[in-house]
This record gives sequence, C-alpha cells and structure tokens, in this order.
Amino acid sequence: MKLNIKNETGRLKSVVLGQPNSMGGVPTLEESYDAKSYYTIEHNNYPKEEDIINEMNAFEAVLKKYDVQVFRPDIIEDYNQVFARDVAFVIDDKMIISNVIADRADEQEAYKKVFEEVAWRKIINLPETAHIEGGDVIVWNDFIFIGTCFSEDYRNYKTARTNEYAIEILKEYFPKKRIIDLELKKNDKEPYQGILHLDCTFNPIGTDKCIIYKNGFVDESDYNLIIDIFGEENCFHVTDEEMFEMFPNIFSISPEVVVSDKAFTRMNNHLRDVWGMTVEEIPYREISKMGGLLRCSTMPLVRD
Repeated sequence: MKLNIKNETGRLKSVVLGQPNSMGGVPTLEESYDAKSYYTIEHNNYPKEEDIINEMNAFEAVLKKYDVQVFRPDIIEDYNQVFARDVAFVIDDKMIISNVIADRADEQEAYKKVFEEVAWRKIINLPETAHIEGGDVIVWNDFIFIGTCFSEDYRNYKTARTNEYAIEILKEYFPKKRIIDLELKKNDKEPYQGILHLDCTFNPIGTDKCIIYKNGFVDESDYNLIIDIFGEENCFHVTDEEMFEMFPNIFSISPEVVVSDKAFTRMNNHLRDVWGMTVEEIPYREISKMGGLLRCSTMPLVRD
C-alpha cells in the first residue's frame, strides 16, 4: 500500500475503522482514561455494545457508499477498540506507530494485518518515552498541528497523551513541515474543563475552513494563530456545550463531503447552507459518551 496523507480532507481512498465488537463490561471510574467516559460512568450512562455496533455500521455504510476501502482491526476479547485514530497515524507516506497510554497498549496487536500492508521502511517506531496519539496530530498541507501538554503535572494526567519529546522527533522526520504545537487544557474528570485530543477542539474541513473551540487552548495566542491561518470567516466556532457533545470531531471523506452526527443541527446546517458542503448525517451519540467521535474512530491511510 502506498500511504498518502497530505491533509485532513483529500478524497479518501482507504481507512481503518475501529472495532465495536466484544467491548467488555462497563469500566469502573478508576479504569476510565478520559473525562467524558468518567462522566458517563459516574452518571450511569455508559453506552451499550449493541448501540455502538449499530453506530459504527452506519459509519461504515457511508464510507463504502463513497467507494472507500475499509480495514478493521482484529477483535480482542473484552477490549475497547473503537478509536483507531490513536493506535497509529499517517503523515505523507509514513506511518507512525503511537506510544499510547498503558491502558491501550494491547490494541496495536489487532492492527498487525494493516501494518503488514505497509512497506517496513515506511513505518516509524518512536522511542518508548516519546508519547503521542493520532488524535493530537492534524496534518494540513505544509502544517502539522500537534496538541500537547507542557504542564509539570504531565505524568499525573491520564488525558495528557502527547509530550514535547515526541514533537521534537517528528520535527526531525518532517523537517520541511511547519510543526505547530498547541497546548491543551487537561482534566481527567471534568469534560467541560479539559480537552483529550486536539481534534476535540480543532478540525480543518473543506480546502480552507475549520471547526474550532476557543476555550480548549491554554494560551489564547494558539487559538489566534489558527484564526490567522484560516481566516475568521472560515472558522466555525463551537460553544462549551457543543464541545462537550464532540462537535469538532467530524470526519471528511473529501473537501466537499463530511460525515457528522445527526444531532449537530446548528453546525450541519451551517456546513450545508453557508459553506455548500454535503453532510452525511449518522447517529453517533452513544460513541460520543466514551470521549471520541467520528475522526477518533478512523485511521486514514490513503487520500488523493
């Protein structure tokens, strides 16, 4: 397979979609590793496997409608494998194997058949102490935006997934890219107070537009930099409640077509009526309760 990911929206050719089967029981609060899951467990509202399967089937159906080749990881019994984005990610023609948190380390075994499709020279294995997950990495032509946590309390946050060391290594591998690190607010228990990954607060769509949540960034200057790059008129701003519902985390099949949660009425209408996009609406409310949405569920491999 000739990997090719230059940006978030080029016409999608092949992708890995996460695996909803055999998720196991409801985790305890101590076992949760993101604030949204903590919240839903605490409120006795954790999703059922049957509902997650139905939502991911709807997503797969849309992908296949647009002739996208869809890979799925092997099933690991009693293990949450919904969020493929963080296991590995592609920049240009290279696949970077993530150093995910210990709770998710076994997930990568299920992607062996996908990794075997890729020439070994194109796979980058990072040093063990370089922590990074695909949800924090957004490739946008000459830019790579990376969400991170520079706090001295980094190791105390389960939601701090990408560190400074990993960013420095990516700069070495991609010296011609402009790599922009964006520090995110972190909170393991309060989903309104912290951001798990960059794609939960910022996501480019189309050819020159983005969805953005201002209060997800530690420094307002990072938010202002994105506004300067995309232009105010090309940014759709989400509210606190819309961030909680995961509005930024939609998925592009092409510059003209996005897959979005059908519950995102205000944003979907804007994308259609103002920006002239095709919005494929599917139900994804249950999966949102686990701290991720559509972008999180995918690992794009090839785009035009």
